[in-house]
Amino acid sequence: MDKNKYKDLVNKYSPKENRLYNGLIAFIIGGLMGIFGQLLIDVYSYYLHIPVKDASVFMIITLVFLGCFLTCLGFFDKMVSFARCGLIIPITGFAHSMMSATLEYKKEGIVTGMGANMFKLAGTVIMCGVVSAYLFGILRFLIMGV
Repeated sequence: MDKNKYKDLVNKYSPKENRLYNGLIAFIIGGLMGIFGQLLIDVYSYYLHIPVKDASVFMIITLVFLGCFLTCLGFFDKMVSFARCGLIIPITGFAHSMMSATLEYKKEGIVTGMGANMFKLAGTVIMCGVVSAYLFGILRFLIMGV
């Protein structure tokens, strides 16, 4: 079969995605995640009398824990199929990528399975973050001085 005919066949029978709907859902869910994060900061700082700077760290820890816990229970993938990038882009998506790679290789052992493959998906994100922080730090130093 010709490549163009095959491509036309695939395009004909592939489900069409509604980008406006997906973007709206991701925007709403992402906003709700932001509200939830701020609610956690307020709860930690008001009820537990933790400084706001420390409460934001506890909020991140809580979101990472929830992302990992929901991934272990198998709910996170179902939630992402509805919420799209509203759950993948925040820190919960990072936790999900690490936990799903870890769970995939748990039969191979703690060190050679889980430990070696934990950063398989998230390693590129960490590397790009470190390199971009380094480059932006140098750029800021050159522009603003000491």
